[in-house]
Order: sequence, then C-alpha cells, then structure tokens
Amino acid sequence: MQAFEVMGTIDEKGQIILDKNLNITTSIRVKVIVLLTNDSETESDSDDTPIAEIKASLRRSLQQVKAGETRPISELWERIDD
Repeated sequence: MQAFEVMGTIDEKGQIILDKNLNITTSIRVKVIVLLTNDSETESDSDDTPIAEIKASLRRSLQQVKAGETRPISELWERIDD
C-alpha cells in the first residue's frame, strides 16, 4: 500500500477537491480517510515544522560543524535517553 498526504476541500456536493494532483496515471481504487481541520489551522498540519525553521536549524548545524563545535554521538544519545 502506498500513502499520499494532501490537503483538499469538500465542496457543497460532498465531493473532495484535492489541492494538488497526485500524478497517478492508472485507474485504481483508493481508501480515503478524511480528517477535518479547524478554521484556525493553516494548510499544513499543526505538528509540521515550518520549512523556514528547518532550513535555519540546518544552517546553524552546518556552521557549528564547520567551527568544530561537535559532540560525540554517545553524549547525544545520553541526552535523548534522559
């Protein structure tokens, strides 16, 4: 089974209109699970980290590596286990 996550809208006829094309070129049956969003939620899931924040974090990490500001992996695991 393959999964796709895409936002969409249910129109007044009860039909789902997807925001993006899934680019599936064959006719195939699908299982649909509908999760209704609150009006206050944005188009992305509320648990998704914004792309700009991810990029900024990666830039900081790259700068730290270039500056030699690294830690042994064993120390990182200890912090995760706490």
